[in-house]
Amino acid sequence: MSTIAIAGGHGKIALILGRLLAGRGDTVRGLIRDPTQADDLRAAGVEPVICDLEGEDDVAAAVRGADAVVFAAGAGPGSGEARKSTMDLGGALKLIEAAKAEGISRYLMVSAMGVDDAPEGGDVFGAYLRAKGAADAALRESGLDYTVIRPGGLTEDPGTGLVTIAEHAESGQIPRADVASVLLACLDTPSTIGQSFDVIGGETPIADALPG
Repeated sequence: MSTIAIAGGHGKIALILGRLLAGRGDTVRGLIRDPTQADDLRAAGVEPVICDLEGEDDVAAAVRGADAVVFAAGAGPGSGEARKSTMDLGGALKLIEAAKAEGISRYLMVSAMGVDDAPEGGDVFGAYLRAKGAADAALRESGLDYTVIRPGGLTEDPGTGLVTIAEHAESGQIPRADVASVLLACLDTPSTIGQSFDVIGGETPIADALPG
């Protein structure tokens, strides 16, 4: 059994991943900044840990003793360019530094398709992609045992367990449940260390689609 800390613990992918991990006996911590979300985490079998990635909270203390960390946080829809920088980039950087400080080598990043071709200037979605791309680059340069997962358009459909994984996939969608299952599989698959890939719905079982 392992201990996994998930930043953005109340997010939809994070809660599904937390349930999967807790259901098989792992210890799961969900980092949240809103205490009112704690009951939802407990219902999923996840230990809520109050930690504001945009504030002055001690992120290292929040992940201390974990075997791996997962960055599944995000500024969310409706947020402006500034929050894309402070959360999608700044929060990821704080988690990188916390993992290094605590000797946690394994770090999984939930990124987004299109970060390698993020447009310059003006629009908020472009700012989001640039922030995610910069966070991915920092993780790859960190010396940690990283995996960067870049899902396509996210849906609420039931998971199928069937995906397409590629360095650069065609545009497509994927259920959040399948993204969570890919994260779970990556935690169990050492060959995904050092890998960055796109993932969308497809016809290949996750275990067979993983790179390595």
